[in-house]
Amino acid sequence: MTDEDAVDAVVSAWASERPDLDLTAIGVAGRLSRLSLVLGPAQERVFGKFGLQRGEFDVLAALRRSGKPYTLIPSELSATLMMSRAGMTSRLDRLEAAGFVERTLDPNDRRSFRIRLTDKGFEVVDAAMTEHTANVTELLSSLRGKELGLLDDVLRKLLREYDTP
Repeated sequence: MTDEDAVDAVVSAWASERPDLDLTAIGVAGRLSRLSLVLGPAQERVFGKFGLQRGEFDVLAALRRSGKPYTLIPSELSATLMMSRAGMTSRLDRLEAAGFVERTLDPNDRRSFRIRLTDKGFEVVDAAMTEHTANVTELLSSLRGKELGLLDDVLRKLLREYDTP
């Protein structure tokens, strides 16, 4: 049995053609890309069970983890989720139509709205988060012992380099 994967074949072919290059980073980036292609749809299936797309789950999750009263302004949501305000507006429209969030005027700034998680939204995001956590735990279950923590530490270090607050 071999420990090689599909990325090894790509890296090996390039090594034959370009032995002058250190392809270690290409292997890592290739594996991250392939994992994203595998993990993304597996997570989307869970969100779909709750009538949500990933982006909608992200909005509900941001509101839920903000703590009581589970309310944020759209600019806070946009910043937290690293997306444009226009994109946020369309997500909020869908979530409001589904009864998961409600918009109210901000009492401190009548030009702004506050987005509040409804009771229905609270129930859905809590159930989705429970299943999402179990799903991701299962997806990463081949990592043994301290491997998961080590991977988390390494990815955190890399993400700090490129992620903007």
